[in-house]
Amino acid sequence: MDYHTCPNLAAMFFEWAAEKGDRPFLWTKRGGAYQPISWRDAAEQVTALARGLRSLGVARGDRVGVVSENRPEWVIADFAIMAAGAITVPAYTTHGVEDHRHVLANSGAKAVIISTAALAHRVMPAADQVSTITAIITMEPLTSGQLSHAEVHSWAEVVARGAALAEDIRGSAAAIARDDVACLIYTSGTGGVPKGVMTTHANIFANCYGAFRLLQTIGLGDDVFLCFLPLSHSYEHTAGMMFPVSLGAEIYFAEGAETLAANMLEARPTIMTAVPRLYETMHQRLLRGLERQSGPRRRLFELALRLGRKRFDDARLTLLERLLDLVAETLVRRKVRQRFGGRLKAMVSGGAPLNPEIGRFFLALGVPLLQGYGQTEASPVVSVNPPRRIKIDTVGPPLEGAEVRLAEDGEILVRGAMVMKGYWNDPEATARALAEGWLHTGDVGEVDAEGYIRITDRKRDFIKNSGGDMLSPARVEGYLTLQPEIGQAMVFGDRRPYLVAVIVPHADFLDGFARRRGVSPDLAVLAADGELRKVIAAAVARVNAELSPIERLRHFIVAPEPFSTGNGQMTPTLKIKRHAIRHAYGDALLALYDGR
Repeated sequence: MDYHTCPNLAAMFFEWAAEKGDRPFLWTKRGGAYQPISWRDAAEQVTALARGLRSLGVARGDRVGVVSENRPEWVIADFAIMAAGAITVPAYTTHGVEDHRHVLANSGAKAVIISTAALAHRVMPAADQVSTITAIITMEPLTSGQLSHAEVHSWAEVVARGAALAEDIRGSAAAIARDDVACLIYTSGTGGVPKGVMTTHANIFANCYGAFRLLQTIGLGDDVFLCFLPLSHSYEHTAGMMFPVSLGAEIYFAEGAETLAANMLEARPTIMTAVPRLYETMHQRLLRGLERQSGPRRRLFELALRLGRKRFDDARLTLLERLLDLVAETLVRRKVRQRFGGRLKAMVSGGAPLNPEIGRFFLALGVPLLQGYGQTEASPVVSVNPPRRIKIDTVGPPLEGAEVRLAEDGEILVRGAMVMKGYWNDPEATARALAEGWLHTGDVGEVDAEGYIRITDRKRDFIKNSGGDMLSPARVEGYLTLQPEIGQAMVFGDRRPYLVAVIVPHADFLDGFARRRGVSPDLAVLAADGELRKVIAAAVARVNAELSPIERLRHFIVAPEPFSTGNGQMTPTLKIKRHAIRHAYGDALLALYDGR
């Protein structure tokens, strides 16, 4: 497959399907075991669904929403939408009604494809508020009483309708231009309002080509990917779906986080993409398992770690250490790799910064872990550590075809064929993001003499948790300070598995609370009061009920004094100074993650 000349992503899929025929393509669990869908069967379904979408009035350039967990139908829907000349608009299954309404309304979606009845309970009320939607397609049957103003069709009905038509979908798909928009993937922008990133076929081809060139050194061919992250996330959409398709690879769908370890043993992937949170969880699981081992086994594991780290640091091993390293390779590292299926060529960490110590841990155990960096606006990968020259405390050098430079303030700027076309219907935001032809990432970093990028800070006021989700702390803080008990709040959680906060009780509430208790309203004293914490916790619980799961606060601390200009925690215009508050409460915030 020629990344530079292939007309579009749909044509790429059809080209591989013609070559692969009845060989397995998509694997999903049925009846407790993985069952395959062949390339030929997938292509027939894509063709039929594309015709069916056309028969429902979906025309070239129309937008079609997809709200589904990872499954073969997600992939088939995506390629069918593109083959029909339309644009895929993925949305997270965790979205609430208002989030779905925004994505569907902002994109002007013509139709939306929904997987389950449970998801339909949130998507259909949103779709009913969007005048452009004329059709809803459901992969699974709805429950009784689920109605919509738009026409509702079953997946099977639309596929059957398309199968009965004779339109040459593959021929018409070839006419789609590389610079046409393939998908609108929504990402948070300034103020926390999600913006639709216009990602073209050429953008994704550029990313896939860069990944292909990077991984050529470890050998590509007959590869197997395990798809775990949501396909609505640009990272998984490109690296976990489009890139495997560009290789003619097989894709297994993980059942969920709780079964991932078992799914790895079943799928035995050769390449896998994930976010740091996955590696953090695996790290904890391995250490907990080690605690149950006998003394000699623990010491052997620690020896494998020590010698592996020494080799990774390019330190010379003594003759005795080399002999011991061979023993550790056989008795420890090989068994660890078997937990990942036993044939991994590369595990790529992206979507959020990886703790270098976690990276060193796995590399010392012989797990080929590569850290990368990207943004939805770059389709999304910008850089990755090459397998033969890993610097795990960096995000690697730019992919082939990507150009990176630093602005005067250290902001990372990116240019190349993978950079988005712009934000959907938002020329002002597009002009800001692509000023002077460079994507302004909002991340601050440095580049070493070998071209490796190290991220040092975030210029934009957003949080990216260790799962790779981009969150607006201001949005959560806004909900918190609407509660009568809470006067100020600062949310923390960048690069962490969940959100926590520093909370300042509202002065009026605090006065009333102190009078009822018959004590002084001195916050420095009351901050440690257990009854006060219970009341604040109840307010936080009310807020959590209004937020998506990834936005909810897990823990909080009560500040002993308000944020003010006097203590340097607010600006003269009364905006909180996050850096100053993090500095003041850093140890206490970190303790909320480890139980100290």
